[in-house]
Amino acid sequence: MEIKDNELLRQFENHTETGLLAVEYAIQERKLFLTKLNHAENQDPESINEFLKSVMSIAEERKLRVVPTHPKITSFFRKNPVYKELLPPGIKI
Repeated sequence: MEIKDNELLRQFENHTETGLLAVEYAIQERKLFLTKLNHAENQDPESINEFLKSVMSIAEERKLRVVPTHPKITSFFRKNPVYKELLPPGIKI
């Protein structure tokens, strides 16, 4: 899956058959705050899951801690405990 980091709009993007899939973010003190998930109503949940996994890989490569503030992204962390190591110390989901 090809992810584009649109630094101007501060979002990771992927263009799918059903439309744009995007996660808005803010970076502060080596932390990546994932603030909003934008997707089409008919977007396949599996493609959203793969997209979020790709975003986690980017955070890992950049050595950033991830702070999910959107409910769907928090739910992703609950379903995928392998990514909990990306959470900053003191944050439990």
